[in-house]
Amino acid sequence: MQTAASPRVRPRLGTDDWILRGTMLAVAALLFVGILLPLYALLSKSFQGPDGGFVGLANYANYFSNPALVYSIQNSVTVTTVATVITLVLAFFYAYGLTRTCIPCKSLFKGIALVPILMPSLLPAISLVYFFGNQGIAKELLFGNSIYGPIGIVMGEAYYVFPHVMTILLIAMSMSDARLYEAATSLGASRTRIFFTVTLPGIRYGLVSAFFVAFTLIITDFGVPKVIGGQYNVLATDVYKQVVGRHDFEMGAVVSMVLLVPAVIAFFADRIVQRRQTAALTARSVPYQPQPSRGRDLFYLIYCSLIGAMILAVLAMAAYASLVRLWPYNLSFTTYHYQFDLRDGGGWAAYRNSIEMASWTALIGTVIIFVGAYLVEKAKGFREGRAVLQFLAMVPMAVPGLVLGLAYVFFFNSPANPLNFLYHTMTILVICTVTHFYTVAHLTGVTALKQMDPEFEAVSASLKVPVYKTFWRVTVPVCVPAILDVSMYLFVNAMTTVSAVVFLYSPDTALASVAVLNMDDAGEIASAAAMGMMIVVTSAGVRLLHAILTRGIARRTQAWRKR
Repeated sequence: MQTAASPRVRPRLGTDDWILRGTMLAVAALLFVGILLPLYALLSKSFQGPDGGFVGLANYANYFSNPALVYSIQNSVTVTTVATVITLVLAFFYAYGLTRTCIPCKSLFKGIALVPILMPSLLPAISLVYFFGNQGIAKELLFGNSIYGPIGIVMGEAYYVFPHVMTILLIAMSMSDARLYEAATSLGASRTRIFFTVTLPGIRYGLVSAFFVAFTLIITDFGVPKVIGGQYNVLATDVYKQVVGRHDFEMGAVVSMVLLVPAVIAFFADRIVQRRQTAALTARSVPYQPQPSRGRDLFYLIYCSLIGAMILAVLAMAAYASLVRLWPYNLSFTTYHYQFDLRDGGGWAAYRNSIEMASWTALIGTVIIFVGAYLVEKAKGFREGRAVLQFLAMVPMAVPGLVLGLAYVFFFNSPANPLNFLYHTMTILVICTVTHFYTVAHLTGVTALKQMDPEFEAVSASLKVPVYKTFWRVTVPVCVPAILDVSMYLFVNAMTTVSAVVFLYSPDTALASVAVLNMDDAGEIASAAAMGMMIVVTSAGVRLLHAILTRGIARRTQAWRKR
């Protein structure tokens, strides 16, 4: 005899479930408003005319019928490809020297390689002008070629993205399996053959990932081509010229959408590569330990020293240029160029605004990002909500800062938007900056949370401990190093970013990085270098403070790791 199936009874949600769901909904809503709605506003603007009416693909047709604008695509792809390949080669051998040789002072060389991260991308371009410009001290090295164009862009971008590429390759080479090298050596393979059959295949995913990261950073960068590009137009500067120069917001939206395409393609390609790389790792791998070799070690010591010297030379030139009275006629030292209140760009108030904005970005961004990472990684159940939250957290990485900033203009400046009151305030700068750098910080938090055993949450649930107590008393103390890393990452990037905020500031909220841009536009290059040096000094100070705090707090919160 068949009986009617009893109706399915849904389990009642407890207090913890409601807290997790409510928090997840709040974080997802923030990301939805911070990234998807502005991008929709940008896309809609590209289909509108000056009067706001729908014009279909007319704007895109006008864009691709303009030879000058189309050439920008070709120029962008050309300089980006060349700069990416050059950077990849230079960073590869630098990382190889730090991981596969026995050279001394490896920590020092690694620290030097990370120096460009402390700078806005405008600053190395300014230094290159002092080196190779019309009155540069080394302009003869260009053999009559001008630094203002593709040569300068390639050199500046190579300097700007070098630490990012080097870091990826350093991690990839550090994960190589020593057993493969032992097997190849025992079979009598030469060093050259081992390099091409073991080393390169072992880091191939890291190489591809580094290529796409460098490609994305370069093609979307605004600072270097703005300072040193001259008449050589690229997509990033075209967006700026259309919006700021011509006030053609519709065409600016079109160029932004075109700029978004290669960034999205590179992002998804990088995601695919990283998934394959994770699948290739095994728990049986043995770390590779290099053996001393006098000739090889000497070569890489010289190579790393030369690269490190060039990195420091660019920084030193910026510092020197900011301290001489009138380049190149009066080289006496002065602090005249640090009198920012006498310059265009916002004065010392811009510097203070940057510190305020970076501090709020680090504080608010760290809280939101770490809570979001916790919900994605530790909130069991709610599969659909976690998947949506993870998707929203990954979207910002595919959106260039310049595109995101312009999208914020169209979205928050709309009179119909109830959030219109945020436009031209410090709040919108913080929101945009947190959103722009959300993904990397989110992945850092997720990685740290993956190291925690799920049994922590299971035991807490069995003891009926509220989820917020477990989070505050267990999860946060264990993940303090990662939390500090996220806050430092957000602060430094907030200090150095230009593209994400160049369309959003007002006279009262001008930032130091934007002041560098404005002073360079006004011809006050030495003052621009001076403001850039203030950003570098501040960023370096925060990194030093981070190192001290990390060591001190870790002694209290990470003592359980020591046995």
